[in-house]
Amino acid sequence: MKNKILNTLIALALFIFCSCNKQLDTKPTSSIDVDDVFNTSDDVIGALKGSYDDLGDGDFYGGQLFVGADLLGDSGQLSWSGTFEQFTQIHNKLILVNNAFVADTWLAGYKAINDVNNVLAHLDLVTDAEKDRVEGEAKFIRGSVYFDLVRMYAKAWNDGDPDDNEGVPLVLTPTTLISDSSKVKRNTVAEVYAQAISDLTDATEKCTESDNTYIYATNIAAYAMLARVYLQQQDYANALLAENNAITLAEDNGYQLTSTYAAAFPSADPPAYIPNTTEDIFAMQVTATSGVNEFNTYYSENQRGDIQIEDSFFDLYEADDDRQNLYDGEYTLKFENYYGNVRLIRLAELYLTRAECNFRLGSAVGAKPVDDINTVRERANLEDYRAAQLTLDKILLERALELSFEGFTLHDEKRLEKNVGILPWNSPKLIYPIPQREIYANSNLTQNEGY
Repeated sequence: MKNKILNTLIALALFIFCSCNKQLDTKPTSSIDVDDVFNTSDDVIGALKGSYDDLGDGDFYGGQLFVGADLLGDSGQLSWSGTFEQFTQIHNKLILVNNAFVADTWLAGYKAINDVNNVLAHLDLVTDAEKDRVEGEAKFIRGSVYFDLVRMYAKAWNDGDPDDNEGVPLVLTPTTLISDSSKVKRNTVAEVYAQAISDLTDATEKCTESDNTYIYATNIAAYAMLARVYLQQQDYANALLAENNAITLAEDNGYQLTSTYAAAFPSADPPAYIPNTTEDIFAMQVTATSGVNEFNTYYSENQRGDIQIEDSFFDLYEADDDRQNLYDGEYTLKFENYYGNVRLIRLAELYLTRAECNFRLGSAVGAKPVDDINTVRERANLEDYRAAQLTLDKILLERALELSFEGFTLHDEKRLEKNVGILPWNSPKLIYPIPQREIYANSNLTQNEGY
């Protein structure tokens, strides 16, 4: 645990520039001169690339954010045997305000935000040929991070009035002055969602359709993330439109489900970097020299192996479901590759979301709900459903099995208003506290209910 009480935004102002390629003046100062860092288009593009590295920090999209959501949302389908007290608190739904993992996730999220705020503040330096792409990718990162922060540190959209409930602070300009840090207040949940939607909508218009390196965000990823936001709001009409756009673009650009479920989570012996699969819409890259996969750290029996899967989860499978073969006893094999990419958006999720939205709305935009569900089931070697057999519960079960232990459970439980064990879906214990060190450093921040 860090011993010094650090205000997040002060740290951001310092960290963002430490990774740049120009040496900073080391004399004491209360501000940072960004003109010493950003002078050319290449400087801004380089900073954007650095933003992806920070987005993939182990405490955020490197996996810890999602492992925490899995543990917090668990209703007895997994067990935690690890020695990290911070995750023990999360799994037990008894989180302390000084929980280091909770604090580090907050810090990592705002560090990534400050990264892209600096990029967006210097778009005038970017060449016309690159400007839209740079802006779109920066806004994809910012919108995605704000969405995931507000889901973890604030009440769910459907829990009371999002126009009144406190969300997380919106910071849309670079933090360069130390005095900036004392002014930040929490925006409402509705304001944070509106910012995420605005950023991701801009990203759908400005990101490119394809990325030959499979590293950076495309407009396909932006549409898919936008669909997640609308889905969390229970805005099924807009979620459907965004997801259908994502699927259409994905299929036009050659994305398809892998031949088997196991192939969607490739491994190597010995561990080695493996590029994205044909269904990876967006993934954080992990190699021998960069990146980290915290799913591997906690789920793999070849690493810490702190998380085991309980029999109650296996009871959900149909007998012939090939997805259950991606387990070795009580361990999932999804994350066995030490250098495995962290798969944030897979094509299978898109089909499942479109199916659910179409079913709820009684529509068939892009495909009939049964056809999308059968696309996922066929890959799992399961018999097709007939349209008359399909129910919302069956769609949601397919979602739970397909996306298991990838960080979806907590947020789906809140959206669907399902109890988590003995706790109601809107229990304050299912929300991260605002880190105590931030409260100490910034008197304008207020704490969540129950802490």
